[in-house]
Amino acid sequence: VQLQASGGGLVQPGSSLRVSCAVSGITEDYVAIGWFRQAPGKEREGVSCISSVDDNTYYVDSVKGRFTISRDKTKNTARLQMNSLKPEDTAVYFCAARVVYDGSWCGIDQYSYPYWGQGTLVTVSS
Repeated sequence: VQLQASGGGLVQPGSSLRVSCAVSGITEDYVAIGWFRQAPGKEREGVSCISSVDDNTYYVDSVKGRFTISRDKTKNTARLQMNSLKPEDTAVYFCAARVVYDGSWCGIDQYSYPYWGQGTLVTVSS
């Protein structure tokens, strides 16, 4: 199983950025995706998630209304569209996957996800 995160970069406050996660090696259709981030000197935190079948989503309060998670099941790709970025959004962003047969399940507990990508750095600075 491999997850490849991409799309990070340096942007100014108020800008938008989209990070993507390509998932390979999982033949199951029931794959929930989570996005996490880790800022310098801080613990990893859950940002958003999307369920495998119903496309239920969840967002941590700090990104609600600014971030949107989506997935393209035919391409096994998940995306996190980030708008109105703030300096406090600066972090390494990780995607994670979990095979779960409850098609409505979505969670941001990092210990629920066995498969992880390598992370992509997002820096928001003027």
